[in-house]
Amino acid sequence: MKIKQIASAAAVVTFSLGLAACSGMSQQDKNTAIGAGAGAVIGGALTGGSTAGTVGGAAVGGVIGNQVDKGTK
Repeated sequence: MKIKQIASAAAVVTFSLGLAACSGMSQQDKNTAIGAGAGAVIGGALTGGSTAGTVGGAAVGGVIGNQVDKGTK
């Protein structure tokens, strides 16, 4: 039971630090990071967890996320 508590605390700390790291990012940087994360998850899911699918999905998602807001300025 002690290991579950430590793992939960570590997850909360990691999540909090991740959010704090995004505070100084521009909106375009945030969109890129979100796109890369979503692309990695989708790419991994579509290819059964293969490394190439995950990395490829992250790359494509990052490019799409980077370009999302460019036309509205």
